[in-house]
Amino acid sequence: MPKTSNVFARVEPEVKEQAERVLNELGLPISNAVAIFLRQVVLQRGLPFEVKLPRDTPLAYGGLSEEQFNAEMEKGMADLRNGRVYSAADVREEMRRVYGV
Repeated sequence: MPKTSNVFARVEPEVKEQAERVLNELGLPISNAVAIFLRQVVLQRGLPFEVKLPRDTPLAYGGLSEEQFNAEMEKGMADLRNGRVYSAADVREEMRRVYGV
């Protein structure tokens, strides 16, 4: 058996649990997934995936001026008047898809 080395990483418990669920479905222990990731880092000479900020970031109330806030509220009211509404379940699913939340 090849010699191994330990890697310790701190991650949020929810992220670890979600990842373990996915990896269990794939039949991979988390240690194998980490080893695959590290091998890909070596082969790619960098991260084996694109790292970038999401295109659309949610607005933060504290970062808006009064004018910007009022404009966003007007957009929301126009959406309501025009029937462009979404259920909470649709919003949660979109947040998961876009932000991995």
